[in-house]
Amino acid sequence: MGGVNDDLPDLDGVLDAVGPRLKALRQQRGATLAQLSESTGISVSTLSRLEAGQRKPTLELMLLLARAHQLPLDELVDAPATGDPRVHLRPLDRNGTTIIPLTRRPGGIQAFKHVIPPGDPTAVPNLQVHEGYEWLYVLSGRLRLLLGEHDVILTPGEVAEFDTHVPHWFGNPGPQPVEILSLFGPQGERAHVRTVPRGTASGTDRR
Repeated sequence: MGGVNDDLPDLDGVLDAVGPRLKALRQQRGATLAQLSESTGISVSTLSRLEAGQRKPTLELMLLLARAHQLPLDELVDAPATGDPRVHLRPLDRNGTTIIPLTRRPGGIQAFKHVIPPGDPTAVPNLQVHEGYEWLYVLSGRLRLLLGEHDVILTPGEVAEFDTHVPHWFGNPGPQPVEILSLFGPQGERAHVRTVPRGTASGTDRR
């Protein structure tokens, strides 16, 4: 009969593999040690030693890195599987909007589901610009999208895709919640809004 610890993972092996995994994750995201240091508050020398296996990871350091890489702690250290194949979704709340990450890998295309409650019709939209390219698909409700000079309403089944260097904002103009799927990628491309023109009644291209 085996000992009580026979089924436990090789903790030394897990810890020894953390350094190379941290380096691979950082390189996959295209980040430098200096950039990761700025986002985590961990010194460049400490990060370098962690990646080289010259420093054992502490819980405090790993929590900071997990937040920076947007990964669960167990996935960051590549802990052995527990036998549960289900993906455990962890909704986030951003100013009343529920955001459910549907992907867990750092870098590359990220998928999300958004549930946006009815908004304040008197609120002034805050257009933003940033790196990347976004694709939106409306599942239910009505979504208002401001994109550069365009002001459009998207309804269920309609899609918009755009370069996020273009000033943009989207929100809920109606009395019912709106649900959307979004894909976000790092590549920048020319903006394309794919929606059926509805004239002034839907607010298409209002200024």
